Amino acid sequence: MSLTDKADVSTFVDLTQHEIEALKTRFNLADAHTHQRQSASQERIVSRLPELWHESESKQQAHFERQFVDAFFRLHQQPTARAMDRTLLSYSASVSTMVAGMFLKQRGMSVQLVEPCFDNLVDLLRNMQVPLGPVDESVLHDKDAIYDRLVESIDADAIYLVDPNNPTGFTLLAEKLEGFAEVVRYCVDHDKVLVMDFCFASFALCDEGIGRVDIYKLLEESGVTYMVMEDTGKTWPIQDAKCAMITASRDIQEEVYNLHTSVLLNVSPFVLNMVTQYIEDSIEDGFASVRDIIKTNGDAARAALDGTILEFQEPVVGTSVAWFRIKPEHLTATQLQAVLFDEEVYVLPGTFFYWNTKEKGERFVRLALAREPEVFAGAMERMRKVLERYAG
Repeated sequence: MSLTDKADVSTFVDLTQHEIEALKTRFNLADAHTHQRQSASQERIVSRLPELWHESESKQQAHFERQFVDAFFRLHQQPTARAMDRTLLSYSASVSTMVAGMFLKQRGMSVQLVEPCFDNLVDLLRNMQVPLGPVDESVLHDKDAIYDRLVESIDADAIYLVDPNNPTGFTLLAEKLEGFAEVVRYCVDHDKVLVMDFCFASFALCDEGIGRVDIYKLLEESGVTYMVMEDTGKTWPIQDAKCAMITASRDIQEEVYNLHTSVLLNVSPFVLNMVTQYIEDSIEDGFASVRDIIKTNGDAARAALDGTILEFQEPVVGTSVAWFRIKPEHLTATQLQAVLFDEEVYVLPGTFFYWNTKEKGERFVRLALAREPEVFAGAMERMRKVLERYAG
């Protein structure tokens, strides 16, 4: 990249614009999409793509939808959702989020969204003209105080949470259903709609200490009105071919279905067939192909940046991103991100994650971990050299 081609990142209005620019950069640590190579077993799936293509031509759409949903919820250990047959499929999590936003707008509902979180959730809701306010993630940190903290903090019609959260890696499900059950109990008692984004939940499966429990069983038995989004887009290295899902409680299912069909007809049967093969592969290998890359690069980031001006923020769930606090008070995320960009290392500033209080985000940067380890190691070497300028 020549200096004349270099973008003025200070003009960017959201994280996705940063991520687009990062795609042109040598060391792209911005987007959380998967950029690593295939594992040996995944290479075998790639070799079968012509076969999967022709198979997708020969069977009905409903076959591939059933096959995909069955495999996904088996992997995620969600037997209740698997049996309900109420999950709607779309091309991306943004489409599912848009449907949720349309529902809230149609009902004239306001929503409080967790802060920090990835800012396209904010933009989608605002573009839908849904009245929006924040709920600080810290409200959820003490499971014994969650109910009372929500009573103090929530005055909107709906609560919108991300679990595990991007970028912090916080989850309500670290102690199985205890924390999550308190959120559900609050929503039932106070007649709130619960919107959950589980798009990073696959990484809970990579953590033996966390795992997943049957979330939909609790949701269904509680009687809460809910919409849940899930996604495959951050999990497997499949060139951004993906499928997202939205599952709604029975009382609003028809309304959500009618909104969903106004947006799209179906997801490509070939994409569904291919993604299903990756899901089955992860069931077979116990998520090793995903877990090993994230662990290798996470360990490399901690080792390379230890003792620098960045302090790793320990997540509850190790997702495919790493969140670092900037220790010197005089240095902002905006400044550091620009310096690193000059050296062709692109990280995301925390400002946009703290979408309601951007000054808080100036203390943090986020690194994506789903990269080929050799490339990631080179990025860490370059990044450490830049950070050494701030030593002493």
